[in-house]
Amino acid sequence: MNWNRYAGAMGSLLFALSLSGCGEQTQREEAASVEAPYEDELRLALETAEPGDVITIPEGVHTFTRGLTLNTDGVTIQGAGMDKSVLSFAGQIAGAEGLLVNASDFTIQDLAIEDTPGDALKINEGSNIVIRRVRTEWTRGPHTENGAYGIYPVQTENTLIDSSIAIGASDAGIYVGQSKNVIVKNSLAEYNVAGIEIENTVAADVFDNTATNNTGGILVFNMPDLPQEGHSTRVFRNKVENNNTDNFAPPGGAVAGVPSGSGIVINSNDKVEIFENDVANNNTANVLISSFFSASYSDRETAPTFDPYPETIYIYDNRFEGGGSAPDREELEQLRVALFGEDGSLPDVVWDGIANPEKTDPQYAICVNNGSSVLLNVDAGNDNANVTVDMTGHTCDHDKLEPVILAGG
Repeated sequence: MNWNRYAGAMGSLLFALSLSGCGEQTQREEAASVEAPYEDELRLALETAEPGDVITIPEGVHTFTRGLTLNTDGVTIQGAGMDKSVLSFAGQIAGAEGLLVNASDFTIQDLAIEDTPGDALKINEGSNIVIRRVRTEWTRGPHTENGAYGIYPVQTENTLIDSSIAIGASDAGIYVGQSKNVIVKNSLAEYNVAGIEIENTVAADVFDNTATNNTGGILVFNMPDLPQEGHSTRVFRNKVENNNTDNFAPPGGAVAGVPSGSGIVINSNDKVEIFENDVANNNTANVLISSFFSASYSDRETAPTFDPYPETIYIYDNRFEGGGSAPDREELEQLRVALFGEDGSLPDVVWDGIANPEKTDPQYAICVNNGSSVLLNVDAGNDNANVTVDMTGHTCDHDKLEPVILAGG
C-alpha cells in the first residue's frame, strides 16, 4: 500500500482523535448538513429503478448522509472506475450500510465505497450477483470503529467477485456467507482483520487473489448457529503474505479471536483444498486448522446438526516461506521455543489436533502432500500433552473437488 496516498486522510484522523466524543458527533452533524447534490439523484434512481436499468455513477467524490438501498432485480450500477467514481459515506448519519441490495441479477462495477460507519456493500438473498472492480475502503487505515464488512454478499447464489479491492474492514474485507456457488478472484484484501472470508458456504473457488497485511489472510469458517453448513471450498493460486496486522476487531465477534499472523485459517469446515498458493511470512502460522472447540466463540450455541470438526482437508503443491516465527498466542509461542528453539519457527501447517473419534476413516483426514512441509498437531484437547509432528495419517491424498461453475458461464 502507498501510504502517501492517505496522508490527508491520516492527518484528518489525528485531528479527529484529539476531539472529544461530543466534538466528533458535532463534526458528523455538520458534515451531514453540507449539501450533497448527487445524493438525492442517486437515491431516486435506485428507488425507481426497473429491471434492465443501468445506473451510471459519474466521476467525482459523491458524499452521502444516509444509506442507499436497491430492491429491484436486473439492475446494473456502473461507475467510471474504482478510483474515479467514489461514494463517500464519511458524513453518514443514518442507515446500517453504505449500499444495501436486496435483489437478484445485479451487477455493480467500476466504483468505490468509502468510510461507511457500517458495512460498505451488502447484498442480501440475491442470485446471479456480479461485483467487479469495486473498491471498499476505510481511508484512515485499520481502526476498531471502521465498518465490519467491505464487500458482503450473504445468502446468495451464483456470486462473482472479480478484480476488487477491500481495505480496512474491522471484520472481513471480502466476506461471503451462507451462500452457494461462489467465485472470488483477482482481488486484493489488505489491512482488514480477515482479508477474505468464506463462511457457511457451499462450493466456493477463491483464486488469483492477494491477501496481505491483514490479521488473517484467507479464512474458511463454519459458524455453529447458522442453518447452512459450508463445505467444498478451493483456495488456490493466491498470494497470502505478511498478514501480521494486530487484530482490531471489536470484542465478541468471531474474527476477534483470530491471531495476528495467520495466513490461511480453516475452522470447522469440510472438504477444503489448499493448493498452488504462495504463502509466506505469516508470523503465527502459514496455515492454521482448528475445530469449533478451539475457537474464541466456542461458548455459542450450536445447531443440532453442526459438525465442529475440520474434515477432508487437502493441502498440496503450495509454496511456503517463513512463517511461524512469532506466534500471537502464548501457548503456541511456548511450543515454538520448546520444540524448535529460540530462533526456530512453527511448521507450515498447525492443527489443534481435535478430531471426531467416531470418524477415523482416511476420507476424513487432514492430508498434507506438500513436499517437505509437515503438520504440527498441538493436541489442544489434552492441554498439549502429546504434541507431535508425526505425519502418520497425514501423508495422504483426497479426490480433488470440481471447479465452481456459475450459472450462465
